[in-house]
Amino acid sequence: MEITVQYFDGCPNWETMAERIAVIAAERSDLTVKQQLVSSQADAEALDFRGSPTLLVDGAVLFPAPDGPPGLSCRVYLTPEGLAGSPTLDQLRDAIAHTEAAAQ
Repeated sequence: MEITVQYFDGCPNWETMAERIAVIAAERSDLTVKQQLVSSQADAEALDFRGSPTLLVDGAVLFPAPDGPPGLSCRVYLTPEGLAGSPTLDQLRDAIAHTEAAAQ
């Protein structure tokens, strides 16, 4: 399974997402993690990038934001503690597990 953390330079939250994904990847040998810099509005539109950080699992957005327009903006995630710039570690684990189960 390939996980891609998409971000734009200057996003204050992408490194938190990347650190949490690194924890999960250290627990699982079946994960490959990549980081993808989205550097322009044109790139955001071509990638359908709806804010930073965005997480892709095998090319599919893990936490879709269908109402947000493509662009270089920060994303907000609903967590048990309220709004945050990244899902919690448990939310990430659960979403990845759900994606795996749905693919089988």
